[in-house]
Amino acid sequence: MTFNPLQERGIPLDRQLSNWRELNVTPIDPDHADPYTRCRIIAMNGIEVEAIMFSHQLARHCPDSAIKQQLAHVRYLEAQQQKAVNWLLPGLSSVLETTLAYEQVAVDLTSWVARMEPDPYLKQAYQFGVLEDFDHLYRYANLFEMIEHRKAESVVAQLTEVMPGRPTILHHRHPVDNVRQPYDKSAVDPISKLHALTIMAAEQQTMNFYMNVGPMYMEPIARQLYQEIGLIEEEHVTHYESLVDPGETWWEMLVNHEYNECYLYYSFMETETDPKVRAVWELHLNMELEHLRLAVELFKRHDGRDVQEVVSPRLPAPVTFEPNKEFVRELLATQIDFTTIGTGYVRDMHERFERLQEQIHGGEEPPSERVIADNRDKSGEEYRLETEGPHPVESLRRARR
Repeated sequence: MTFNPLQERGIPLDRQLSNWRELNVTPIDPDHADPYTRCRIIAMNGIEVEAIMFSHQLARHCPDSAIKQQLAHVRYLEAQQQKAVNWLLPGLSSVLETTLAYEQVAVDLTSWVARMEPDPYLKQAYQFGVLEDFDHLYRYANLFEMIEHRKAESVVAQLTEVMPGRPTILHHRHPVDNVRQPYDKSAVDPISKLHALTIMAAEQQTMNFYMNVGPMYMEPIARQLYQEIGLIEEEHVTHYESLVDPGETWWEMLVNHEYNECYLYYSFMETETDPKVRAVWELHLNMELEHLRLAVELFKRHDGRDVQEVVSPRLPAPVTFEPNKEFVRELLATQIDFTTIGTGYVRDMHERFERLQEQIHGGEEPPSERVIADNRDKSGEEYRLETEGPHPVESLRRARR
């Protein structure tokens, strides 16, 4: 790949403002769109929201009024981008339908990152998390069938399997065991920084989504399931954000954010199947190139370093949404019984984990277990979508008998 975002010139800032007509994007058709087009939309919304919130945090810690004004200018344009991206989602989709798409993003984006991550410790962090999001998809799919009388296959198609992962009941860990070791910014591969930002942003928007939409349901089991999984998404944000080196300067972090936006818009422009959506990715890439240029100027002025100490002059291979069935099945067969202790991983249910389990569950069956039992009672069986034979853990159990 020869695309160098550090050399490309984008649209000047004073030409980036959109009017209402331009912001009034046509949403995708939920019945005919490629499920991965919806995944790209959800992923980019998370990236844009993270960019906006990071800019706000930087502004709150910056004493220079001129810089705060520049950040406000770019941030307003990022906010317009976020609206255009998120409004590509169709209003016809229910909250649960969108929830299934969010979890499909979590499964297939995190799987792709885990497969591509060069650092073994960071790779393990993504492998650990994906088995939990995989199980969330299974729980929500059963809720979807029970409440809306529809199959999750209508949302995820045959691209992502729906079956048990690491049981959600076991995701509740003591908060201290959700904090990982950060990468070393001076030694890590630049792609690892982009991976960490991407998955952190994706999980963060899922956490925010669940904490806001959960109480909108009337059905007690739906309210309770969103509450339970929403707490786990908070754990996931802690898990992923702690991978980022806290020694990065504000200007370094700003460059990483803007570079990552360029990387993802370029990736999705290269892989998008919907021409109208692809045009949005292309427009936003050209806007982000200018945002990156301005961030690099601030970095050079305040950190006094060559920006290539922080980011690569060439974009990595494009991020790709694609089926990861074989990869997830391998993880199910080898890592389903993992939990965390300190900054590491173990198979044993240690004392701190067991104490937290007793405290939060209080001897009761959690919503994530009840939703399966309730759907089995109502539909005659739980919902699964297995496209490549029996569940690998069940196959292993049968082989051991």
